[in-house]
Amino acid sequence: MPTPIAPRIILPQNARADLNTLIRAHSTPQSLALRARIVLRAAACDHPTNLAISRDLGCDNRTVGKWRRRYHDHGLASLQDAERSGRPRRVSSKVRVTIVSAASQLPQDENRSVTRWSLDELVDRVMEALPKSSISRSTIWRVLEEIDLKPHKSEYWLNSHDEDFEAKASDVCQLYRQAQAFYQQGRLVISCDEKTGMQVLERKAPTKPARPGKRQRREHEYIRHGTRVLIASLAVATGQLAWTLGKTRTSLDFVAHLKKAYRSLPRMKRYDWIMDNLNTHWSLEVCRLIAKWSKLPFEPKALKTGAQRRAFLSDPTHRHVVHFTPKHGSWLNQVELFFGVLQRRFLAQGSFRGKAEFDAGLKRFLQDYNERHAHPYRWTYTGEPLVRDTPFSRTRRQERHGRAGFSPRSKPFERLFYPPRPYRRQAA
Repeated sequence: MPTPIAPRIILPQNARADLNTLIRAHSTPQSLALRARIVLRAAACDHPTNLAISRDLGCDNRTVGKWRRRYHDHGLASLQDAERSGRPRRVSSKVRVTIVSAASQLPQDENRSVTRWSLDELVDRVMEALPKSSISRSTIWRVLEEIDLKPHKSEYWLNSHDEDFEAKASDVCQLYRQAQAFYQQGRLVISCDEKTGMQVLERKAPTKPARPGKRQRREHEYIRHGTRVLIASLAVATGQLAWTLGKTRTSLDFVAHLKKAYRSLPRMKRYDWIMDNLNTHWSLEVCRLIAKWSKLPFEPKALKTGAQRRAFLSDPTHRHVVHFTPKHGSWLNQVELFFGVLQRRFLAQGSFRGKAEFDAGLKRFLQDYNERHAHPYRWTYTGEPLVRDTPFSRTRRQERHGRAGFSPRSKPFERLFYPPRPYRRQAA
């Protein structure tokens, strides 16, 4: 029979760069690197035949023809191994459903005495549901592993009970995203919150600095010298901070901080304050101060309840407007990002002989931050629910078969074939 004519490969510049990346990367499987070399050689200017390519690369000419045709017909993704049928299932769908159903329930709901599933408990539960079925312990484990179901593990989560969570979160995020433009128009967005319970600790022995081959060593025993409270206001557009350091965080302390922050921040036509729902943030003293700044009449009788005070502070017609984050949504407060910096760079490894030394060190750190490190944070969250585009179980299965990278540092060929999965808004 006549030999089929080898298809001609024409590579654009970006495709040639991707194939060279596959070849150069040390983590690329050699089988995949060989296929990339075949395609690059087939796209050469001298238009080599399959036989010539096989002699150059030391492989069979039928191998060259196979991957040459695959790339010509289906592109880069076709260089990977195709799906294989595999061995037929030995566990019926009914048994699988029973295993998954049992593992997806809480043990106490299944009338078990334990509060956390173990594999032995699941085996007993499945055998009770399927008394005539002969299924091994390892088979149950494999069924759960295949769909990435781990009933023995748990994590904490916080459910926000705010019915208007999305609307409030979107309002705050829009302020962050437009903070730079607002600043040019004479409108300042400010993120305000407290960091309480900062412990003033003194190590019983001096800290030993790092040496070649040795880490820094700190004494694990310490002496307590009390706690301090930091109230901070972050100008979102510039990253500049205004702060107050004290012993407590009462409504009077918060009002004193607002006055100090207002004096230290640049003069603007309008101010948008972002705060959480702590009661000191909507106290009567705060309402009195906002009414004075906005040149409004102050009527204490109309501000008896928390709802009335929050509505007054959130009035968009005022010069100073307070935007409250949703309940259990204080993570939307951007100043929390700075508190993380403060914890890592000042508090975590500090040793202080008393409150005076702590206060002096913290003030020096904050002044240095404003002078050298203050910058606006890049805020990417838009307030929309985050939904993974690829099912988690399929991702795990692809990772085991070498077709997806799931670790924080995926390999170059994995990033090329499987770029990061996008997040999209959940369909209604």
